[in-house]
Amino acid sequence: MSRYLVLLPAPEAEWAQLPESEHEKGMKSHVRFQEDLRAGGHTLITVSPLEPSAQATSMRPDRNGAALVTDGPFTESAEQIVGFYLVESEDETDLRAACERFAARGEHIELRRLAE
Repeated sequence: MSRYLVLLPAPEAEWAQLPESEHEKGMKSHVRFQEDLRAGGHTLITVSPLEPSAQATSMRPDRNGAALVTDGPFTESAEQIVGFYLVESEDETDLRAACERFAARGEHIELRRLAE
């Protein structure tokens, strides 16, 4: 059984400005995706939105063997990872098909297999 991370990148500022009807449409798409996962025999380990990237703390090594800590995301980009699904599956082909159906409904996702 392999584990996969489904990353949800999105333009945070644009998402915050969308009308409630678009947020509801997005939530229905997520419910349908979760139903697709269960129907395909995939195990949903966890799913969660993330707090806004402005609330992130980035840490990287400095030149003196310590850590440089800054407020905000690691990269400056219009799109940030806003949520994720952790899925366990024996059928990568079916999982990929479920992800493609999810994306076809207007979702931008990135599917990554966890290294074993």
